[in-house]
Amino acid sequence: MCLAVIGLLVLVSIAPSQDKTSSNQRDREAHATESSALFESGEASKLRTPPSADEFRVVSYNIRWRSGDDLRELIQLFRGDAEIGNATVIALQEVDRNKKRSGKTNTAKLLAEELGLYYAWAAPPTAKPNQEEETGVTLLSIYPLTKIHRIVLPNEGPNHRRRVALGASIKMGNMEVRVYSAHAETRISMTKKLEQMNALLLDLKQHAPNSPAVIMGDLNTWQADAGRKTTKLFTDSGFVTPFGGQTTFLRKVFFVPIKLRLDWIWIRGLEATGYGIDREVTISDHFPLWTILKVAK
Repeated sequence: MCLAVIGLLVLVSIAPSQDKTSSNQRDREAHATESSALFESGEASKLRTPPSADEFRVVSYNIRWRSGDDLRELIQLFRGDAEIGNATVIALQEVDRNKKRSGKTNTAKLLAEELGLYYAWAAPPTAKPNQEEETGVTLLSIYPLTKIHRIVLPNEGPNHRRRVALGASIKMGNMEVRVYSAHAETRISMTKKLEQMNALLLDLKQHAPNSPAVIMGDLNTWQADAGRKTTKLFTDSGFVTPFGGQTTFLRKVFFVPIKLRLDWIWIRGLEATGYGIDREVTISDHFPLWTILKVAK
């Protein structure tokens, strides 16, 4: 280590604490401003009446920033499809807001308005200044969303790309359920991907222990050992899933079909009475997952 570097370290170590405090304060203020800019929540002008049934349906779907005619078709499916229609909670990934490629549409707000639901949307920080905001994740619910938390997932992807998740609580009668919509990074190691998933479990620990919870989303579990390691992480935390090794993603590359299991629904303190993957819905290269839930006995 050269003398110049030693001298610099000494100067840093004796710098006034006020400067450090001011710097930390500026960092916090910048983070708060960014979080506010990349988060939005609201509700439809005319809300749907909550059901009185003991069971409720949840849906998870990576919509791959669909807009225009595709988005209108998706709205109709969310209204009346036999498998994904009339869900109590919908978790979406790759949801654009005011991006050029999707016609500057505020997709989450439009979906909420058309479906009569409450909504929350969040996006990760952008990699470069003045860059168009990244695509985000959304939660839509027939019940008010409270205790909403935007979670910037750890570990960057290519070109400093970040990913994000949303957590929120809903109250159904005397039961409060914590729900999540997550979108993990694609091109990182499985170890780093598990750290991203674990960020959801760490957020959940801030809430009532063993309370009902549903974690949904595109976890990008394409590696050979991804299914086994993902299952161990969640089952060790008291979660189960009704889904096995079914593929949830289909894309043709040079006419060769690529089939992967990327999307999940994990539940805790709840029982799945029905579930499926709606392969008739081909708006995205992912298929929507749905589950009917009730309180576990």
